[in-house]
Amino acid sequence: MSTQPYVPPEQPAPESPHVPEIVLPEASVAAPAPVDISAAASGRPIGPTGRPMPLFPEPGPRETHGPARIIAMCNQKGGVGKTTTTINLGASLAEYGRKVLLVDFDPQGSLSVGLGVNPYDIDRSVYNLLMERGTALEDVVVKTDVPGLDLLPSNIDLSAAEVQLVTEVAREQVLARALAPAVADYDFVIIDCQPSLGLLTVNALTASDGVIVPLECEFFALRGVAMLVETIQKVQDRLNPELTIDGLVATMYDSRTVHSREVLARLVEAFEDKVFHTAISRTVRFPETTVAGEPITTFATSSGGAYSYRQLAREVLARCPGT
Repeated sequence: MSTQPYVPPEQPAPESPHVPEIVLPEASVAAPAPVDISAAASGRPIGPTGRPMPLFPEPGPRETHGPARIIAMCNQKGGVGKTTTTINLGASLAEYGRKVLLVDFDPQGSLSVGLGVNPYDIDRSVYNLLMERGTALEDVVVKTDVPGLDLLPSNIDLSAAEVQLVTEVAREQVLARALAPAVADYDFVIIDCQPSLGLLTVNALTASDGVIVPLECEFFALRGVAMLVETIQKVQDRLNPELTIDGLVATMYDSRTVHSREVLARLVEAFEDKVFHTAISRTVRFPETTVAGEPITTFATSSGGAYSYRQLAREVLARCPGT
């Protein structure tokens, strides 16, 4: 037997797998309202999206409220940060003097739990608002501990609504009718959708003026974007021609990994200016805020996560004139 050490044959080092391109449907989605950032962007540092990071001015307070812009926080993949973004974007908008209503439209009730509301202790939920003719919006809305931030809670009862709505007339427009009284009283209504493209999500898209898509910087989250865009286009064509994509926001971003950077680069390549300049980085603070039942803007007010969501709120206000 030879005593010489084994020397493996020379082989090239394996290359890092590349993130594939996003294949979008042929019809283009309407672009968000243009933002004049050319002057602010010149000379600015490069942001995580590879573009100059604009300097969004701090918005002034509003003396009056309404009409509300209704936004669906939508992605059919779970675990991408929809609920976290709904809570913290809503709280940040409220900090800037906007009156905000958050709608928990997921039977899991995660949005309610994240704001300190036990879904099993509430007498009425969004299910009652949808399915009971005698239930008014003010009967269901819950005040949160954040000034200017209200909640329309949900629990497991909402899972029955998807089955019951099948036999309803104009079943895709039930949520739009239920939220109509809120338009005059709020500046923003943000709907936290469930991770599916079922009837409840179609209701949310039909009721909304715009869509924000939180997207985890990970390959599996990237794969479903084209399917979501196709669903949005169908809602535009058949139910809500005014619906637009307000933007896509990268969540759970880790600038240290090549994969996160490549996913975000592919997103910008496919959607261009629809991708928000602000990217939300991973931090242990977000799970802690869920346990505490409050937004990161009040739980860890000076943290990087709180800063990012305030920056995102400024960008949303810049993209949505009149809000």
